[in-house]
Amino acid sequence: MQTDNRLFDDFVKFVNGAAGTVAGMAREAEGATRERAREWLGGLDFVSREEFDAVKAMAVAARDENDALKARIEALEAKLGGQAAKPARAPKAPKADV
Repeated sequence: MQTDNRLFDDFVKFVNGAAGTVAGMAREAEGATRERAREWLGGLDFVSREEFDAVKAMAVAARDENDALKARIEALEAKLGGQAAKPARAPKAPKADV
């Protein structure tokens, strides 16, 4: 049994219209927020993931090379019998005649 209530039908139409309006406002707000975030983030200096990974790989390679050189120095020092090499003196600059 269906009732013919005009007030109820008008209320349902009003709520549906309001829901559509609110959904549209939410979409607009989301779009504006995303655009602002893009503008803000676009002004910052970020590196790409590829650049970050390349620098990270270079750092790891440099650390490995440093460890290898350190081991080589320790082996040479052990070979010398623990003698510390004397640092070479820098030659003195000649005095200017005044």
